[in-house]
Amino acid sequence: MNLQNLEPEMVWKHFSMINAIPRASKKEERIIQYMLDFGNSQGFETYRDAVGNVVIKKAATQGFENRPTVILQSHLDMVHQKNADVDFDFDSQGIQMIVENDWVRANGTTLGADNGIGVAMMMTILTSREIEHPALEFLFTIDEETGMTGAQHLDGNLLSGSILLNLDTEEDDEIDVGCAGGIDTTAKGSYNEVGTPANVQAFEISLTGMKGGHSGMEIHLELGNANKLMNRLLSQLSKENLIQIASVQGGGLRNAIPRESFATVIVEDERVDEFQEQVKQYEAIIQAEYKQTAPDINLKVKSVDLPTRVMTREDQKRILQAIYACFNGVFSMSKDIEGLVETSSNLAKITIKDGQFEMHSLQRSSVETAKFDVAYTVAAPFHLIGCQVTHSGSYPGWKPEMDAPILKLAAEQYKKLFNSEPKVVACHAGLECGLLKKHLPNTQMISFGPTILGAHSPQEKVSISSVQKFWKYLLEVLKNIE
Repeated sequence: MNLQNLEPEMVWKHFSMINAIPRASKKEERIIQYMLDFGNSQGFETYRDAVGNVVIKKAATQGFENRPTVILQSHLDMVHQKNADVDFDFDSQGIQMIVENDWVRANGTTLGADNGIGVAMMMTILTSREIEHPALEFLFTIDEETGMTGAQHLDGNLLSGSILLNLDTEEDDEIDVGCAGGIDTTAKGSYNEVGTPANVQAFEISLTGMKGGHSGMEIHLELGNANKLMNRLLSQLSKENLIQIASVQGGGLRNAIPRESFATVIVEDERVDEFQEQVKQYEAIIQAEYKQTAPDINLKVKSVDLPTRVMTREDQKRILQAIYACFNGVFSMSKDIEGLVETSSNLAKITIKDGQFEMHSLQRSSVETAKFDVAYTVAAPFHLIGCQVTHSGSYPGWKPEMDAPILKLAAEQYKKLFNSEPKVVACHAGLECGLLKKHLPNTQMISFGPTILGAHSPQEKVSISSVQKFWKYLLEVLKNIE
């Protein structure tokens, strides 16, 4: 089925158009220009601020001129992730989309529904002459996924709205009123190498088939972290002097739970069978441990060319132990909101190659002091082995305002439309509202959106019926703001 045959037709049309444009975080120039051209071609006031955010303004429809101005906000960038066996160039290709029953997904890559569906809905409202609404300001931010640069450096003088609707939540029965803040922790160090000895063979160990996912919203689901699982195997093999490491490459973006890891190692000729048996036994162990949450996990070994150099056994032990000690997962649960992850860490990326070691991670918390506590916890083992550790990209959480009139109105409209109460929640993800509050301190804010599963992974998919449900809901909220 062609996406443009789906309803609401214009939403899917705009989504298809923006998904044809590569729009990785920090590489958004093409989508920024597209939005500027779009706004100007429609005859709207269209602005770009110094950092690249786009603002488009549309006057109120007849009879709505005296109602409060509303800001609609979504981010332009998307997470670029693909499966290792998929040949795809995010810098030049558009997303290849597939319709399956009630879902739209991509062919082996992330879909970009986060936050492309929100962008498409805003574009549809901009072009419509039938939708009733107050004066609207459309804020398209950049680089939400890898630093929230757009929200950090927004020119707030471009906006005057007293209400902001963020369209970046991924459960259609939820209204978000709070979120976690975050901070990046990076460790870099060097290690000693020696020439590859004689009478050895080289192998690549590949750990694949894990689900990955959003490192905030899905951190509590025990989906498995490829970096931690690979390190567990390498540590076991190293302890028994079965291997020396030539390289390790695992994970990618900080906001994605790592799905894959690859290691190149050497093994003495007479111990190859023992090595292969150990790997086989470990595969059975992790398949049993993760049979519910990562049923497709697999571990493969293949022969490769001998590397010229490998890590010394002493440094190998030192680095593997530091990674083993590095905290990953849920650090604490909220004492105020039942079921909410308060603080967590994602060990996102490990690189070991050519005498250099790097670790990239992301810590999140709805409590600012706890955010720094877990960041220092993650940093500690790498300090102990002499790495240079840096903390960067810190952004605040968003404190709930439970008495905000827009929250009351949104909840009332949801109940009226769907005959049930929405869930009013805070989320363990980095919504831009916390930073936008800094620039718009007197603006009421809520976040909501259609149901999206597997965001930040190639399993990402968006529900067609949920998009239809949310579209109807969003229009009713806009029509009833007074």
